[in-house]
Amino acid sequence: MEHTLSFLAFALVFILFAFSPPVIIAEPAQYSVQSYGAKPDGTTDSTKAFLAAWDQVCGSTAPASLYVPSGKFSLGKVTFQGPCKNSAIVVTIDGTLVAPSDYSSIGDEKNWLMFEHVDGVTVSGGILDGQGTGLWSCKTSGKGCPEGATSIEFSNSNNIEINGLASQDSQKFHIVINSCQNVKVQNVKVSAAGDSPNTDGIHVESSTGVTILNSKIGTGDDCVSVGPGTTNLWVENVACGPGHGISIGSLGKELDEAGVQNVTVKTSTFTGTENGVRIKSWGRPSNGFARNILFQHAVMTNVQNPILIDQNYCPGDKNCPNQESGVKISDVTYQDIHGSSATEVAVKLDCSTKYPCTGIELEDVKLTYNNRPAEASCTNAAGTVSGFAEASSCL
Repeated sequence: MEHTLSFLAFALVFILFAFSPPVIIAEPAQYSVQSYGAKPDGTTDSTKAFLAAWDQVCGSTAPASLYVPSGKFSLGKVTFQGPCKNSAIVVTIDGTLVAPSDYSSIGDEKNWLMFEHVDGVTVSGGILDGQGTGLWSCKTSGKGCPEGATSIEFSNSNNIEINGLASQDSQKFHIVINSCQNVKVQNVKVSAAGDSPNTDGIHVESSTGVTILNSKIGTGDDCVSVGPGTTNLWVENVACGPGHGISIGSLGKELDEAGVQNVTVKTSTFTGTENGVRIKSWGRPSNGFARNILFQHAVMTNVQNPILIDQNYCPGDKNCPNQESGVKISDVTYQDIHGSSATEVAVKLDCSTKYPCTGIELEDVKLTYNNRPAEASCTNAAGTVSGFAEASSCL
């Protein structure tokens, strides 16, 4: 009897599956900017068309996609404003977005492309052309110039992914992650001239759970810069150069400032950069901190300052001469860092007199200068050394 019931149950389930209509998963509705009047000619201002397409995507209660076809689309400042009615928006860019050639038109704006108060947005592919060379020349000449706009910023947003994006010649920072949670940046390419001012590649601040993977960054400032309030940051497989390296800071500009903690930078390369892995803070009072930081598996090639802690940062000796940094730096590990230094002192730990660096660990750090072991210099730093004789007398 039990066997008969089991067979009948199995047969019933089979019949239900066999004759049920197939489950169809709807593709996200796609809204092309061209449908709203955007023109891929590189000159027609397509700002309104992009905003109109965004309104449809953001207002959709089902997953939706904003599509930018191939070609060049000229854009002024665009704010992709949330919150949206769905949290599965994909912005697919097959073309190039071009900033205004006259830098003054967005030069005083904080950013060129802004995503604000959004959740679950993915930006995939595409090229951002910031056309920043004119502004760089202006700044170099010392004339009164606008500050410049970040090419793309995500602010007060969660569950963000940036994948396969290329950013070139930004007026200022290329990609900024500010006050966000759970952000993944991967396979991006950032390029700007090695002498371009303030063109940081990826800047993270006041954010938690940010991951940066498999990216190539060459620019005139930091390849990756980490600002106050950043926690749980993971940076892996970044090729940096030209540029100023991967930098935590500058910290301590303000007296009341959120700290930085739980940062991992691993398997990265630095080629011809000004710095390798750096922590820097202003030489002025602050209650900020940087702690629980791991720099691991880095390869340096002709890098000016492969390992640097600078707690006496005071550009132009303004507002901070002869003051002590209040930023407390602790528990920083340098593990398997090797390659060549362009200067004799490859490891320079210049810490605060008032708050010395503590818990510094140098493990298997092997750097050369002119094919000989490089030197190390430590001021107000305490910790341990293994596998690197040159620094044993330093810490």
